Amino acid sequence: MSVPISEKQLLNDILPLILESDAEGINELLKNHRAEDIAEIFWDLEPDESKFLIKVIDKEKAVDVIRSLDEELQETLFKAYTASEIAGDVVAYLDSDDSVDILNLLPTQKAEEVLSHIHDQDYAKNLAAMLHYADDIAGGLMAKELIQVRHNWTVSQCVEEIRKQAEEVQSVHTVYVVDAKNVLVGVVSLKDIVLTKAHSSVIEITNTEVISVNAYATGEEVARLMSKYDLITIPVVDSMNRLIGRITIDDVVDFIKEEADKDFQLQAGLSENVESDDKVLILSRARLPWLMIGLIGGLGSSMLVSNFEGDISRLPQIAFFMPVVAAMGGNAGVQSSAIIVQGLANNTLKSRNIMPKLAKEFTVSLINGLACSAILLLFNVVLGHGYDLSMVVSLALITVIIFASLLGTVTPLILERLKIDPALATGPFITTTNDVIGLGVYFLLGRMLLGAF
Repeated sequence: MSVPISEKQLLNDILPLILESDAEGINELLKNHRAEDIAEIFWDLEPDESKFLIKVIDKEKAVDVIRSLDEELQETLFKAYTASEIAGDVVAYLDSDDSVDILNLLPTQKAEEVLSHIHDQDYAKNLAAMLHYADDIAGGLMAKELIQVRHNWTVSQCVEEIRKQAEEVQSVHTVYVVDAKNVLVGVVSLKDIVLTKAHSSVIEITNTEVISVNAYATGEEVARLMSKYDLITIPVVDSMNRLIGRITIDDVVDFIKEEADKDFQLQAGLSENVESDDKVLILSRARLPWLMIGLIGGLGSSMLVSNFEGDISRLPQIAFFMPVVAAMGGNAGVQSSAIIVQGLANNTLKSRNIMPKLAKEFTVSLINGLACSAILLLFNVVLGHGYDLSMVVSLALITVIIFASLLGTVTPLILERLKIDPALATGPFITTTNDVIGLGVYFLLGRMLLGAF
C-alpha cells in the first residue's frame, strides 16, 4: 500500500539518506512507495545520486523505477554507468523489450559492449536480433518473453511447462500453441487450461483463429488491431508464421503516446521531438525551419499585396479586411485537414469514400462560408462601409473558406500517398499556404467586382 506524499517531501526526505549512503534507510523510506512516484524525484537528482539510488533499492523495484523513467532521464542516468554495470545491474533484470529500449539510447559502441557483458548468451542473441528492428514497427515493440507450448502436448504437460517458463515472464496473459517448427497454431487461455482435464490434449482447447502481426508491421497497424479486437497482447510472427515474440498493451499505449506527441509538435511547427529543458540550440533547430517557412509565406503575402498597391490607394477600405480573410482561410483549412488526418490515423478513411468526403467538406464549407459572410455583410452594412465593398468582402470570404477547406482536405491525402506524415497538413504549412492564396483570391475578386478598381 502506497503512502500519499508529495514529490517535494519525498525528495527532501531521501536526499540526506543518499548523502549519508544509508541504503537501509532508503529502502525503509521507499518500501511503501510506487515505482512511478519514485521515478518523479529523479528529475531533481544528480546522475551519481540517481545511480546510487538505483543500486541500493530492491532490485525488483529498481527495475520498475527504471522502466518508469522518462527517456531523457534514462539517457542521462546511463551516462554514469559502465557497460558492465548496465549489463549486470539493469539489463539482466529487464524484459527484452525494455532492454532494447535502453540499448537504443546508448552509443552504438557502448551498446555492443553491454551485449558482450551479458552472461546469458541466448538472451544477448535475442537482444542483438531485436536491435535490427526499428522502434516503430512490431519487431521493435515486441518482447521475447512469452509462454509457449506444443500442440501435441497434454494439458498436464502444458501446466508443467508453464510453471518453468513463467519464471522468465513478468506477466502471463496468454499461452501460445506452436508446432514442432515453432509455427504459431493458436492460443489458449489459462482459464481453459485450469478447467480442462489433465490428460486432454491442449489442441482440443486451442483457439486457432488467432490474430497475429508480422515483425515488420507498423506500430499503427499493431495499435489498430489491438484496439479493434480489444486485445491486451498480440503475438508477433516472422514471414513463415513462426512465433518470435509478443506485444503487450502497455507497450502499444507508450507507442501511441509518443506518436501523439510527435504529431502535436509537428502541428505546432516543430521539426523534431524536443522538451522544454533541452539545450537552446536544439530548441532553436526544431523551431527555425517552420518559422522560415512562415517568413517565406509572409514575404509572399507582402509581394502579393504590393502588386495591388494602386488598387489599395484608390480604395483604402479594402485593406481593412485582409487580416479577416487570411485568418478565416487558415482556420477553415486547419479544421478540414484535422478531420482528414484523424480519419487516416484511425484507418476510417478508405479510398472508396474519399469522393463523398470531398463532397461533404464542400457542403460544410459552403454552409460555414455563407454563415460567416452573412455576419460580415451585416457588420459592414451597420458600419456603413458601402454596398459594393461589403459584397466583395463577403463573396471573397465564402470563396476563401471553400477553397481553404478543400485544400485542407486534399493536402493530407496527398502527403499520405507520398509517405509523408499527414499531420504536417495541420501545422504552419497549411496555414501559411491559405494565407497567401486567400489574399490573392480576395484582391482578384475585388479587382473584378469593383468598378472603381
